Amino acid sequence: MFGLGWPEVLALIVIALLVLGPEKLPQAASQAGRALRQLRQMANNAKSDLQDNLGPEFTNFDPADLHPKNFVRKHLLEDVEKDWDKGPLPEHTPLPPEPYTPVAVLDELGYGEVPPYDSEAT
Repeated sequence: MFGLGWPEVLALIVIALLVLGPEKLPQAASQAGRALRQLRQMANNAKSDLQDNLGPEFTNFDPADLHPKNFVRKHLLEDVEKDWDKGPLPEHTPLPPEPYTPVAVLDELGYGEVPPYDSEAT
């Protein structure tokens, strides 16, 4: 949760105990829990309203899919990940090399000749 480990959580509890005192800490914890529950309920309601208003073609819509990391993973890397699950690529026999045929060179420069200069070339 939020990338916190046990030492960080313990430090937050000690700080809250020092700041609020032992009398007010249970009340503050219950208020924080209630606020978190209401926030989660609001997010779930907004998500269901969005899915209801988008129509039947978006029944599997998840707003988390709009995050760039998830979007790339879902739409671009999906086929690659499927291929990874198949295991190593099958062995194939390489094609024989094509015979070398030299290409005729046009306009060869002789010894000491200067190539043409194009002032508009970049």
